[in-house]
Amino acid sequence: MAHHPAAAPESQAPWPGSHEMPRWSLGELGAAPRFEWSKLWQYLGPGLLMGGAAIGGGEWLTGPQVTAKFGGSLLWLATMSILGQILYNIEISRYTLYTGEPIFTGKFRTQPGPRFWVWVYLLLDIGTAFPYLAASAAIPLLLVLKGGPEPTPELMTANATTLRMLSLFIFAAALLPMVFGGKIYNSLKAVMTFKIVTVMGFLLILALFFSHGSTWVEIFTGFFKFGNIPTGNGNEVVNLFSTLLDGKLPTLGIKEIGLLSALVAISGQGGLTNTPISNYTRDQGWGMGAHVGAIPSLVGGNDITLSHEGTVFVPTEQSLPRWRAWVGHVVRDQFLVWGPACFFGLALPSMLSIEFLQKGVDLSNKWMGPVATSNGVGQAVGAALGPAAGTVFRFLTLFCGFLVLAPSMASTIDGFVRRWVDVFWTSSKRLREVDASKIRVLYFAVLGVYAVVSLCMLAWIAEPAKLLQIAGFVYNFALGFSCWHVLAINTRLMPEPLRPGWLSRLGLILVGIYFWIVGILGAISTISTWK
Repeated sequence: MAHHPAAAPESQAPWPGSHEMPRWSLGELGAAPRFEWSKLWQYLGPGLLMGGAAIGGGEWLTGPQVTAKFGGSLLWLATMSILGQILYNIEISRYTLYTGEPIFTGKFRTQPGPRFWVWVYLLLDIGTAFPYLAASAAIPLLLVLKGGPEPTPELMTANATTLRMLSLFIFAAALLPMVFGGKIYNSLKAVMTFKIVTVMGFLLILALFFSHGSTWVEIFTGFFKFGNIPTGNGNEVVNLFSTLLDGKLPTLGIKEIGLLSALVAISGQGGLTNTPISNYTRDQGWGMGAHVGAIPSLVGGNDITLSHEGTVFVPTEQSLPRWRAWVGHVVRDQFLVWGPACFFGLALPSMLSIEFLQKGVDLSNKWMGPVATSNGVGQAVGAALGPAAGTVFRFLTLFCGFLVLAPSMASTIDGFVRRWVDVFWTSSKRLREVDASKIRVLYFAVLGVYAVVSLCMLAWIAEPAKLLQIAGFVYNFALGFSCWHVLAINTRLMPEPLRPGWLSRLGLILVGIYFWIVGILGAISTISTWK
């Protein structure tokens, strides 16, 4: 029989799940902001920050590799991934709205307790530790500094030391938003706002003035061509469902499946990199997050503290309408900001590869991914506006690639560190005795360890393709498992009136199955390349 936490008396908060975690406190749920279209930007929160982070590795690296070879016919896989993640993001924020705790802390509240889950999630989170974004961002930056040459193997080998140094510099620079600005959330939100405006603005100029309508038709219809799969015969694609209806068994291109698995894994956020949305929901002060505080930066934010345990409210006739308003607030943030940012963030870079590269081109040169379209953009703009303009747009495309990848490294670093700092801040008896103002000390201690490990990885493995492959190998399994765990959290730890409906529950089950199927196929493909 499932455990149903009953509404606690007003003097005592409920204490479901593992009692190795502290009992919640009781508080009152405040009113959600009233939504008005004329004041839309006032209500943008975690979706904006994570939307900026979402325009990153999958969109700029893997998406164009897929569309350069297959056009837009396989983008339906990204559609499935992004829609599944929207549901996941809403559900992890549901827990935070009720408790003021991030979802990772909720995971550790479930049985058999935190000592078990720490090992499970350290294994599932290992892909996030690979700094492939910094390694990839170093490539366009190197080419800009070198005057824009082709990234030939000879050139990259000759500049291997410089490339490593640049990747180390980019990683170190990505740490700065965590150091300054009061709330770390606010610093990252400012960085991602600048990134979205700059990158999307530049790509929209290319899309509106230098691309054909047929390119856009191919991309946006590709998001709905469900069932298309590569056969392994060049750039040939067949539809799985129509082939099976014809009584035939389609063949799969195993090497291509690995690339598609990486696309699914990193479209949107991927892996456990979505989980910081619940942390930022708290830091924004949404729902019961207003009662618990936030993680401050090292410089500034001296008056910011973070409670060791969450604060919940009693569902009543007065609080339930406020609760529904907060859930609607999160849903709007996801569908108006995060989701569109993911789709356009994938469509615009893919537009570059379809419009400015010859279809079927092989981007197997491991250095070409981050810079593949810059030459094509330069030639197209040069033909229309003259050689000088072509050169300028080529360099702008290279810089755009850098700007897409480097800030996403910052959000990835913060997301990894904060989910583990948050959960240990609550789960460790020793840390629960530490003053609430000392959260920054723990945060920056963990950040320091993470930085040292990642810098060693960058010095050891300079090829971003290898780092991306390893990260994608784990991401799908991690997100799929997390979907099922979130379902258990929201149906066991939360009071009955606040739990997700049956449609959301079924959705989490199916999304988890989808990511595990893609993960298994990706694992088979990746292992086959190691032989």
